[in-house]
Amino acid sequence: MSQPPSQPTNSNSSAATDVTPVVALKELVARLNREQNKIQDLLSSLGFALRSFNNLNQFLELIPLMATRVTDADGSALFLHKPNGQIRLEQLHWQDSRQRKNIRKALETASSQITLLSNAAPLATATGILDDQMHRYLGPDVQIFGTAILVKHTERGWLYVLSRDPEYSWTETRQKLVRLVADQTAVAIENDELAVELRKKERLDQELEIGAEIQRRLLPRQCPFIPGATLAARCKPANRVGGDYYDFIPTNSNQVQLNSKNAQESGRWGLVIGDVMGKGVPAGLIMTMMRGMLRGEVLHGNSPCVILQNLNRVMYADLENSHRFVTLFYSEYNPFNRVLSYSNAAHNPPLWWHASTKTITRLDTLGMLIGLDANSQYENAQAQLEPGDTVIYYTDGLTDAAAASGDRFDEENFVAAFHAACRYYSNPQEIVDYLFDQVLQFIGTEKQNTDDMTLVVLKIQ
Repeated sequence: MSQPPSQPTNSNSSAATDVTPVVALKELVARLNREQNKIQDLLSSLGFALRSFNNLNQFLELIPLMATRVTDADGSALFLHKPNGQIRLEQLHWQDSRQRKNIRKALETASSQITLLSNAAPLATATGILDDQMHRYLGPDVQIFGTAILVKHTERGWLYVLSRDPEYSWTETRQKLVRLVADQTAVAIENDELAVELRKKERLDQELEIGAEIQRRLLPRQCPFIPGATLAARCKPANRVGGDYYDFIPTNSNQVQLNSKNAQESGRWGLVIGDVMGKGVPAGLIMTMMRGMLRGEVLHGNSPCVILQNLNRVMYADLENSHRFVTLFYSEYNPFNRVLSYSNAAHNPPLWWHASTKTITRLDTLGMLIGLDANSQYENAQAQLEPGDTVIYYTDGLTDAAAASGDRFDEENFVAAFHAACRYYSNPQEIVDYLFDQVLQFIGTEKQNTDDMTLVVLKIQ
């Protein structure tokens, strides 16, 4: 027995109507979650790339892609402001590969026009011109939204989002996301510049170390053997390369090596100390140049004052151009008669300790700085040294040494310390060590010397 077909009821249709908004809301929430996860994944990938890439160009290739994805745009363009004043399209991403070539051509034309139109205009003006040119060459169908890339509060480029969708809106969320991508780009640019500076510094440090090593090798490795006398010396540069100079120069090319104990007793030795005004590499280069010239002059057999006059004439042009000068004390010791002949070019006069009277005399003559006047004249003088006498050569880095309070060691304290050292010590090396200890204690263990310090001690046996 057949039954009549069932009739639809209002309850089923009502239920369907009630469920639809819930499903729609769930779908909306799910879509928002997917969008949020997508954005988080993209930004996380960008952060990973920032930490991982050593090549800035590789990182910049990702920027337009990331900006396009997080804003649901059709494309994105990255412009950078170059040091030569040009604004260049650095990277472009466009979803439709068929249109990419035309978009790139339009953007490159726009950026080239800003260089011609702005002609070194302020960046704020350049930004407005770039916006206008992009609108002109892309046409009215492409919407343009941009944000500046700031490195240390300076505009270094611009990141633009492009869309052909007339309904596309530049929402606050999209602005924040593009700003975040732009900030990551700024960090990458700054990191790259810091890396470049670090590599430059490392190369400079390496070159300075090579320069310091060369300078150490040019200074005497050890004191020469001079019959009837003993020597000691120390040089402590303020920086790795210094401007202080001391040397022991055989006045006869036939004299044997410095450490030979068979040296001719009649052979005279040049004892010299100098100080180039200034510190660091420039002073070190001048010191190196002066050393070679002085050694050549000594072999001519002239008196100390003539040696200084010739050296001054030769070096005058170079020193005048460098705006630096040299103080120099040159002396020659004859071990046969214990006579010390000398001439001074405005250097700190060496101190002569008389063993017989326990008094100190300064060894000085009139003379101007090397390099100050091409026609400077210098004087000769002699000192008859006696057994037990001590002569100390020094640079002003010791007398000008300053403590944390600002007080300087000064020449009076240095003379007193030298007087005490000669009374208590008979070995030149002990005298050098004592004087350096006194100065360094005065400076303090926490303070670095700000000028080169050099001492040479000659003791007559």
